[in-house]
Amino acid sequence: MILSFRPSCFSGRRFAPVYVPPLFAMGEEAEVMAFCSAHPFALLVTHGRQGLYATHLPVILKREATAGAAFFGHVARANPHWQNTDSGSEALLVFSGPQAYVTPSWYATKKETAKVVPTWNYASVHVRGHVSWPHDAAFLRENLSDLTDRHEAGRDHPWAMSDAPDDFLAMQMRAIVGMRFAVSSFDAKMKMSQNRPAADVDGVISGLAASGEAGDAAVAGLVAALRGDRLR
Repeated sequence: MILSFRPSCFSGRRFAPVYVPPLFAMGEEAEVMAFCSAHPFALLVTHGRQGLYATHLPVILKREATAGAAFFGHVARANPHWQNTDSGSEALLVFSGPQAYVTPSWYATKKETAKVVPTWNYASVHVRGHVSWPHDAAFLRENLSDLTDRHEAGRDHPWAMSDAPDDFLAMQMRAIVGMRFAVSSFDAKMKMSQNRPAADVDGVISGLAASGEAGDAAVAGLVAALRGDRLR
């Protein structure tokens, strides 16, 4: 497992990392980027001329021939975020995956020693890089189309930008500004009970799976998958 990734095209200083104990480190670069693609609604955080700004937005990952990995999206033109954050500024994209509360009542250790406390299982990736705000219509159209195609794929009747009148699309695009996020490094964490004894992990899987909550079921699946990896 690795804790961080830096494309060779970036040679700046290493950012202070997120706290990621080795036991909770996510896997290789491809796995981390796949996680970001599977959870594409990210939080963009910058420190602009008037302080901290944060915007939630859907993004899409692309590999550029000369610049390496980058995420693309857009924000509302009326959003002050882009107006107060210079292009080229250091920025952070946060991707969040399944998360769930874990009660110590599920642990076998509770019956044995009672020396247990609650915790939270979760998965997240913090991508660090530099943000810019492309304005040109060609950039917007290409990336809006890519983003739409990505999320319409698999539907019985997928919507495409060509379904809307060109003048209507042009009007809509005038209300947004592009976002390009050039990746410099990442810190990836998958905290899924890897630090617990096998009997406790089994209890977590059973407890989460029985809760009836979709998010809990997703976490149960990840805990089970990681437990399987440990047993191989």
